Formats: sequence, C-alpha cells, structure tokens
Amino acid sequence: MSGDPHQLDEQTTAGLDAVLGDAGRPLAVLVPVGSVEPHGPHLPLGTDTLISQAAARGAVALLAARGVAALVAPPVAYGVTDYARGFPGAVSVPADVLTAYLRAVVAGLLAEPRLAHVCLVSNHLEPAHDAAVRAALDGLPPARVSVATPLIRRWARTLSDEFKRGECHAGRYETSIVLSAAPQLVDQARAAALPEVAVSLSESILRGVDTFAAMGLSEAYAGAPALATADEGRALIERLAEMVAGEVLERLRPEAA
Repeated sequence: MSGDPHQLDEQTTAGLDAVLGDAGRPLAVLVPVGSVEPHGPHLPLGTDTLISQAAARGAVALLAARGVAALVAPPVAYGVTDYARGFPGAVSVPADVLTAYLRAVVAGLLAEPRLAHVCLVSNHLEPAHDAAVRAALDGLPPARVSVATPLIRRWARTLSDEFKRGECHAGRYETSIVLSAAPQLVDQARAAALPEVAVSLSESILRGVDTFAAMGLSEAYAGAPALATADEGRALIERLAEMVAGEVLERLRPEAA
C-alpha cells in the first residue's frame, strides 16, 4: 500500500461510498494504462505505466481545484508492444484482448451510477495500442468516458522538442519523467553515458518500419537520455497532468473546460 488517499484500491467501501455520496463534487476515476517493454539499458520495463500513473496523480489536484474529486485506479500495465519484439522484456498482448479487457474495467466502474467519469490515461504510444485503448470506449456515453494521451495533437504541442520530433522512446523526455517520478528506478550512470540516437519513431512508423531493431534502435532507445533532468521531468508531468484534467473536464463539464 502506498498510503495515498487518492488511490482507488486503498479506499474502504465506506470511504468510497462517502466520496460517491458527495453530491456537490462529482467523482472521476483515472485508469493508468501502460506497457511492459524495453526502454533502453537505463529505464525500467514499466516506464510507460509509471508515466501514466504520475500524470494521473498530478491531475487529482487540478481536478479538485475545479470541483471534481478524482481517484487513481490500479494500472493496466500490459499493452500492445509489437515494435519491441526481439528484445528481452517485451510482453505484448493482442489488441482485441486489450480492448476487451479495458472495456470490461470501464464498464465495471461505470456500473456504479454515482461515478461521474472514467478516464483512460495512456502513455504507451504504439499506434495499435492507441487504437485498442480508444476502441474500448466505443459506444459508451461521451460525458462519462475519455482517453488522455499525448498522441492527441493539442497536448503534444505542450510537450518537449524531443517529444515533438518523435525521438522520445527512453530518451530525454521519458528519462526526465522517470527521474522525477521514480529516480530509484533509473540507472543514472548508464543514462549519462548513452550517446544520442537521432531516430524519429513517428517518421519511421509513417514509412512502414515496424520494429525498433529495423529503425536502428539497437539498445531500444531513441533521443538523448544523457540530457535528462528531474526538473524537466517535473515540468513534463505537470503538462501531462493538465492533459488528463483537460480531457476529463471537457467531457464532464464542457462549459467549464
């Protein structure tokens, strides 16, 4: 247990009932979605999940300031990771399985009629994964569900230059975030010694290249992890938290978003 009062799985039934019964404050549940895949020789396999969790935790205070209570659900830590195949630690699930599982989780949450909104917070950016996450919400009431991901262009524009170039798999962008959120999980000496790999994943994907190895990511990272800092990571988590809060408020309270 983390001791975080905003963790859904650390609530008691009575405690959750009290939050749901506060008619003056609608309740949103934020579900972090990630992956288990290699992130260079210096970051953990669960990096994408850690980023989603950090963004969700940061959004709690932003939503509270707008009159919306929020709890962070246990993460869905597996995703579609076909691009990482061939590297140790790449655990991919079929897209239709991920969609069905996420839809079941969301439906289970929404079965509580007093719960106002569920947001899937996804920071694993593989296209098939993103499509599977979005498909989980097909046909559900728009006011009660949303997806928050930096693949949405308006949020991508708020992030770092490395992210915008697409050179952001375990590079400066992700390494900075993990340095801020979970520094004990970063091999900082290894990161400092890694050379920049100037490969844009987004451009490679557009060209039809479908594995990290074929893109030239021999150590499963792109970008410049040696330039990462915890200060930059804190700023990026703030931007991602604003993304999550923005998506929830836009669906839940369009007039106030």
